[in-house]
Amino acid sequence: LKRIQPIHPVASLQPPYNMIRRGTEDELLPYCKDNNIGVIVYSPLASGLLTGKFTRGNIKNLPEDDWRKTKDTDFQDPVLTANLELIEGLREITNKSNKTVAQLAIAWILQRLEVTAAIVGARHPEQIKETALSGEWMLSEEDISAVEILLKQRKKFLTKI
Repeated sequence: LKRIQPIHPVASLQPPYNMIRRGTEDELLPYCKDNNIGVIVYSPLASGLLTGKFTRGNIKNLPEDDWRKTKDTDFQDPVLTANLELIEGLREITNKSNKTVAQLAIAWILQRLEVTAAIVGARHPEQIKETALSGEWMLSEEDISAVEILLKQRKKFLTKI
């Protein structure tokens, strides 16, 4: 981005970003904010993992040619264990608000000032209806803190592996 800016201004960027894949937070999001670059993130639900609907059984039963089953480490142990524990913790937060894990994952993304929008995939119209409500959910400081604690626990678990 720094190299391209003198050639032509960058209006927006489209990085992957979600609770599990947070690599954009350290440098990219602050740079975009400081340089007035819009950020339209994709994969806010981590390829479906952050919908809260996956279990070990669902993942085991994915078709053999499903890339998540064979190539995505987030769907394979030991990372899968950390992710499923995170999702259970997120479910406890959503139960208080009568929301879904997917709605929390998207609302958490959208609460970032640097994020302009999130591209959320869906396989069925009902999923769009569910996730669209995320834009109306303003997370409380308590919810944000609870999520951050869960994310730190996940990170700590993964550093031990």
